Amino acid sequence: MAHQSNNHDADNNAPSDDEALLDPSEAAEIVPDDPDHPMDSDNEAGDDDDLNGAPEEQEEIQLQNDSIAYFDHHTDSIFCIANHPIHPAIIATGGGDDTTYVFSVADVTAPVLPLSYDTNPSASSSRSSVKPIAKITGHTDSINALSYTLPDGAYLLTGGLDGRLRVHSASDPTYPLLASAQEVPEINFLTPCPHPSYPNTFALGASDGSIWIYTVDGSSDPQNPLQVLQAYYLHTESATAGAWTPDGRLLATVSEDGSFYVWDPFGEASAAGVTSTSGGQAVVGLTAADQRFAVEDGLFSVAIAPSGAFAAVGGAHGVVRVVGLPRLSSTSSSNNDSSQSASTTKSQKGGGSSKNKAGAGKKASAAVEGAGGQQAGQILASLQVQTESVESLAFSPHHALLAAGSVDGSIALFDSGRNFALRRQIREACEEELAVVKVAFGMASEDEAWTLTSCGMDGVVRKWDCRGGGGGVGGAGHGHGQGQQQGLVKEWRGHRGEGEGGGVLGFVFAGEGKVVTAGDDGVSLVFASFH
Repeated sequence: MAHQSNNHDADNNAPSDDEALLDPSEAAEIVPDDPDHPMDSDNEAGDDDDLNGAPEEQEEIQLQNDSIAYFDHHTDSIFCIANHPIHPAIIATGGGDDTTYVFSVADVTAPVLPLSYDTNPSASSSRSSVKPIAKITGHTDSINALSYTLPDGAYLLTGGLDGRLRVHSASDPTYPLLASAQEVPEINFLTPCPHPSYPNTFALGASDGSIWIYTVDGSSDPQNPLQVLQAYYLHTESATAGAWTPDGRLLATVSEDGSFYVWDPFGEASAAGVTSTSGGQAVVGLTAADQRFAVEDGLFSVAIAPSGAFAAVGGAHGVVRVVGLPRLSSTSSSNNDSSQSASTTKSQKGGGSSKNKAGAGKKASAAVEGAGGQQAGQILASLQVQTESVESLAFSPHHALLAAGSVDGSIALFDSGRNFALRRQIREACEEELAVVKVAFGMASEDEAWTLTSCGMDGVVRKWDCRGGGGGVGGAGHGHGQGQQQGLVKEWRGHRGEGEGGGVLGFVFAGEGKVVTAGDDGVSLVFASFH
């Protein structure tokens, strides 16, 4: 048949075996023998196992999100967070995307029942992000500091790693720019002043060690609302933290050079006869030159007791120093007019004229109290129970407690009423010994003042009962280590965690039992502390 005849012809015309061999010179690539290379049959055997119902072993990833809402408009890490002093549910966040967002969690409510009780849990879990009130741009580098001014949150302050200070009007929902200045390489912190006679005044700490005191006054000088009151230059390295006394009369700052200074921006301590313990601008000054105070590798945190009698500073290697402060009587210059004759040696570019040096402010009729005056500048306690840098310090508003959060993952609780004796050390306040970033006591009541909230680089927010162990772990968390014995009340998860890129870099109390976070993963989560 024709078909068979064609095959036969093809066979007859086929080349011999020798002719079919490829000459080595004609080869594009010679592949050497690899005796360890698996045969196709090796893979096929694995495939057969899968087909026969024996799946490959896979790592199980547990995901948990205890938040009741989220904000995810940032495209990079959220480095700082602040909320409005009158309306705490209004939140401002600043991030590595050079952008500040303002949003509200006032309408965010927790579900009555857990998600497992929902008749359609998949629908409930597909929630949308909280919508922004305002998006604020203008910086050319990461937003590193945020604050609303006191007492009524009239202005939102943003400070960037570009060195720019920008002031936005918070009375307009679009947050328009009111004023700006650029005097420093990078801004590390912004701290609002609570002094009732100096509204909308704040302190700025910079990477070059300088400290600036500004005030915003749009009514008296609309063309120049941002004015410099003071500038200090005693720190020789980056200024890392600052805190006002509760009455707003004195400002304490610390630096990477290991120095601690207490400033008198409005001249009230000077008018009361307080003399400088450092022989300079500051009413209190301690540096690494004093071996009793020296902290190798610098200071990174500061907090002032509710009484204003002493300050605690935290530094490298777990060191905490407690220093006495000048105490002024309650008699103040509140009846004086609000004009300020304070000064700086350097004029601010956007406004404010250069005036005389520090200490020429209002003349207060204050007096130094005996005990406080005698202890001013004295080292009252030197503490070291943690092994790495103390990044956050907080005093309880109603109880004699000082909390210190450390990079070693622990929290130390000191009894300030008993010579700062160690009350308890929570050694596993963060999982895998990751850093504790912030600690803060509850403020609303004496009961809440016993509770301490913390966050860290493990991505978890936790609440602790500082009266001791016994508080059970709430439904949102599963505890870790000896959490219950160490007073762990509850924990909230939802951030990625696992260190850099997934931790919680800060939080604020947003009222109605809500805690709002600043995530290194670029997300802000809302947790209900009562839920």
